[in-house]
Amino acid sequence: MKWLCAWLAVLCMVVPAIAGEDPYIAVVDNDAAVVGWDFYFNLTQQQFVLDQESMGIPVAGEEFRSQTASSRRDVCDQTLTRGLPNAKTPAGNAGFYEWRIRLPKKPSGEINIAIACGVMKPGGTSIELCAAETGERIGAGVCVRQEVDPGVSPVNNTALPKITAIAYTGPYNVSFLPFHLTAFKNPSSYTLAFDPVTQAMSNNVNSQILDGSTNARILLKACMDKTVVTKLPVTGQINALGEAENDLEMGDLIYVRLDVPRQNTVDIYCHSQSVRLAGVGETPF
Repeated sequence: MKWLCAWLAVLCMVVPAIAGEDPYIAVVDNDAAVVGWDFYFNLTQQQFVLDQESMGIPVAGEEFRSQTASSRRDVCDQTLTRGLPNAKTPAGNAGFYEWRIRLPKKPSGEINIAIACGVMKPGGTSIELCAAETGERIGAGVCVRQEVDPGVSPVNNTALPKITAIAYTGPYNVSFLPFHLTAFKNPSSYTLAFDPVTQAMSNNVNSQILDGSTNARILLKACMDKTVVTKLPVTGQINALGEAENDLEMGDLIYVRLDVPRQNTVDIYCHSQSVRLAGVGETPF
């Protein structure tokens, strides 16, 4: 009997682990059925892309919007056959991009926002010849980078896009007011600062709320992932804007927006799959 009781106790301790925590990747629309699925996800990522509709997670509410029409080819697709139509923000112009993506699982760790847009020097037609990064200083001639002297930053920070990220309640969570996500700066000590009286988080050298402000700028590099690591929200935690966080569940909606300033120095191309949510999560199954 003592052996049986001990065995049952061990079983009870391991049961929570059976539910499983594994990686997930989510994009706009039904994740496993998006156009260009095999082009925008590598073989490793494809293992963690789920058929959300079969799990009861609605596609309704997910969308991609931009200031300009999605009428340009994907400059990151050198074959010219696999990419999705892109919305272009030319150099010297302001613009915006918005993604609304549902979480396919209850996140159990930090949520990565991975952004991969085409970025080219003004007027460029080939990513092999004119690849660029946002905030790049452009030199004289065609597809020329301006070199800088010591003491001068090679990045024009006023030309960088600004990022906003907000969580909205979904069909399987208690109703909560939308709140902005907070990003860890990387590299940093990954420690948070709290007001000694209110215990609200505050922006510091290690974290920044993603509120689209000048302190939430982001440098994108041509066709490469730029990952922003956002803190796992905790019910009752107050963020730097005075908003209350809430534990997230599968089906909750994450809104991501990029605002490109008119000081932008490069041509930027983004599409519906340019933003991915990625992390480790659990399902109720």
